[in-house]
Amino acid sequence: MHRVVLLAQGNELTTGQTVDTNSNWIAEQLFPLGIEVVRVVTVPDDLEQLVEVLRDAVGRAPLVISTGGLGPTRDDLTAEAVAAAFERPLALDTVALAQVEARYAAMGRPMPAINRKQAVLPGGALVHENRWGTAPAFSVQAHGAHLFFLPGVPREMRSLMVAEVIPHIQEIFALRAPRRRIVRVIGLGESTIEMRLGDLNIPGMSIGFRTKMPENQVKLRFSPDLSESEVESAVREVRRRIGWRAFGVDCGDLGEVVGHSLAEREQTVALAESCTAGAVTAWLGRTPGASRYLVESAVLYANEAKTRTCGVSQAMLTEHGAVSEPVARQLAEAIRARAGTTWGVGITGIAGPGGGTPEKPVGTVHIAVAGPTGTVHQQLRLPGDRGRVQSLAAAAALALLFRSVTSPIEA
Repeated sequence: MHRVVLLAQGNELTTGQTVDTNSNWIAEQLFPLGIEVVRVVTVPDDLEQLVEVLRDAVGRAPLVISTGGLGPTRDDLTAEAVAAAFERPLALDTVALAQVEARYAAMGRPMPAINRKQAVLPGGALVHENRWGTAPAFSVQAHGAHLFFLPGVPREMRSLMVAEVIPHIQEIFALRAPRRRIVRVIGLGESTIEMRLGDLNIPGMSIGFRTKMPENQVKLRFSPDLSESEVESAVREVRRRIGWRAFGVDCGDLGEVVGHSLAEREQTVALAESCTAGAVTAWLGRTPGASRYLVESAVLYANEAKTRTCGVSQAMLTEHGAVSEPVARQLAEAIRARAGTTWGVGITGIAGPGGGTPEKPVGTVHIAVAGPTGTVHQQLRLPGDRGRVQSLAAAAALALLFRSVTSPIEA
């Protein structure tokens, strides 16, 4: 992996008035090329600090990308800082000046005298045309590093990255991008996943983690020297160790994967939801073509609705309560029979903030999935506020349905 330091300039960043989204976006573009961010530095509009940061950056990485500080005002100090840091005297660049004048001409306006400053650049600078704004971008080489200086305006910066910077970087470093795979996991925390992977050590593969609620992602990065068969073998081993909760690789979210699993088997599902308020149905329904497998759904909060729609008896409610295994099973089995589907899902629980008891605290959830071989059940105690409990319960219900569809469990 090649290394890069990202610099974000501006008092508006260091005072919290503006969030630096540029560095995040740049990192996302560079990583697939085999370029790893080793440092992100936010620096105010201060010449002395800019000089210090630039000198430090070229000692850390062969590539530096800076955003901001290319405007015409007194606090736009990038060119001055580069000149001071690397002893490159400032001079009027005729190519840059022509670009600024052309931008104003295209807008039908004369160039203000103040904008002449944007064409005053360090000696040896290579100008990169900014077709989307008045500030020319430029690059220099110093102490064995390549430095690119881009406008801070996101639209201009992104366009320049795609049209100018990335092609130059690819040529400079003769890049061979590493391959990546993202294994998506539901219902396991990072520490549990780490334990399951244990002593797995495959040469040429590195492992990282990312939490993206309600799932965790295992990010695998492979050396370009590995063959495709070696990569796929490593991915299979990672999935084997994690188990069925590794629901896909480089795939859509859990709802999409469950939907595709149902569709490819020509199977269907109906749902009876209480505490999740239709969240599972909505999740399944986000995928285009959901009508192939999503047949019917009912949101049943009131006990009377549970009785009327799914035949939950008063005796069952009195003996076990609405939040119980028998009720979840009845909801799943009854909605399946009512809709004539392959699968039925029943969910009941206490999402909070009220309604909990010592025996059944807030976060208690019962999920059942009824299918061709019987009904399976899962009880959960979920943490968090109402929204979090509902989100986690919906994910757990889809996970249980996924397991039932793809690797049936004995009821």
